[in-house]
Amino acid sequence: MTESQNSRASGESADVIVLGAGPAGLVLANLLHAAGIDCVLLERASRTHVQTRPRAGFLAPNTGRILDRHGLAGGLHRHGSRHGTCEFRTRDGRFRLDYGALGQGGQGGQSGQSGQGGQHHVYPQQNLVTDLLTHYLDHGGRVRFDTEALAVGDADGAAPYVTTREPDGRPTRWTGRYVAGCDGRHGAARRSLPPDAVRHHHDHGVTWLGLLAQAPPSLDAVGYAVHDRGFAGHMARTPEVTRYYLQWQRGVPAEAWSEQRIWDELDLRMRAAEHGPLHRGPLLERGIFDLTCDVVEPLRHGSLFLAGDAASLLAPAAAKGANLAVLEAEILAGALTDALTRGDTAGLDGYSDQCLAHIWRAQEFTGWMTRLLHVAPDGEQGTEPSFHAALRRSRLASLRTSRVHQEWFAENYVGV
Repeated sequence: MTESQNSRASGESADVIVLGAGPAGLVLANLLHAAGIDCVLLERASRTHVQTRPRAGFLAPNTGRILDRHGLAGGLHRHGSRHGTCEFRTRDGRFRLDYGALGQGGQGGQSGQSGQGGQHHVYPQQNLVTDLLTHYLDHGGRVRFDTEALAVGDADGAAPYVTTREPDGRPTRWTGRYVAGCDGRHGAARRSLPPDAVRHHHDHGVTWLGLLAQAPPSLDAVGYAVHDRGFAGHMARTPEVTRYYLQWQRGVPAEAWSEQRIWDELDLRMRAAEHGPLHRGPLLERGIFDLTCDVVEPLRHGSLFLAGDAASLLAPAAAKGANLAVLEAEILAGALTDALTRGDTAGLDGYSDQCLAHIWRAQEFTGWMTRLLHVAPDGEQGTEPSFHAALRRSRLASLRTSRVHQEWFAENYVGV
């Protein structure tokens, strides 16, 4: 490194360096900035990419309450829609659960404007990210786009730092008091963990083909279809756009099937002949998702803290990822604010254990949902071992008939 580069690399600082402009990083940066904490948000992608990359849009009641509490829910209230019902379609017919009126989620209406029963908000994540980023910038927050974090150093020392690559390729070193790694499972924060960090990983053995269709929703509920050929899912996004999922053979490209074949398969698995046709339209997006999960323990390593997908990754069957990210960001923001303004580090000391309790509960329910909905991975489509098929049919029968089971489902479905 030349002398001028070394001078440049030593000239940037913030009390808290936040890596990653996803929901976790943006909520954290907004809350820290509002508390008067000197922070900077470093994001490797461009602003346009951050605001347009599609992600899930199913926000739990507690997420809405957190956003409300900090004045970050304006777009959610203006443009989001509420859903409190899911429909299961099986060989034994279909049944609906009004989960918004069940479980502990049904008591959520007493806290915050967003808490109307146990209903989810349906709000595309790219819209939420745009809202959070706009609010942060409008209030004077610091962001560096197109700035790739390469490594976190000296996390156990007195002066932790992050080395970055600027848009022009030049290196920079950011020094701070704390680093918040919200930059995903492949980001610099995870790459910089010490050897004794524990990484749990599990592959559910299930793959989804995710589809975004230019077509209005075909039912007024989240739809879960359980079929011998594999799972199919229906999730409304907007009045004009619907998200569908098909359980998919791993290794087969997303473009392997024609649109006609995909719609025909959706009709078959969702039993459209029995329950009504699906609204068809052009497929705007296709993507392959392997249902895997992982967790890092602990979530604190000296001055480095993990949140969002850097802390844990969940299979998307229960839509928990973004909701955990927002919850973790609020917890971490409060702990960092206490430490920096009052010298109280109790929140930081308890951060990892507090968040891991939520993460493992979400992992358990996600695994249960994955087993409930899918052809077992040790059987091919149409040839699932009869034992697994019978177990799944029994679980669905219990969910259809048992009020206790329904209450448990509702509490975990909306909760984090």
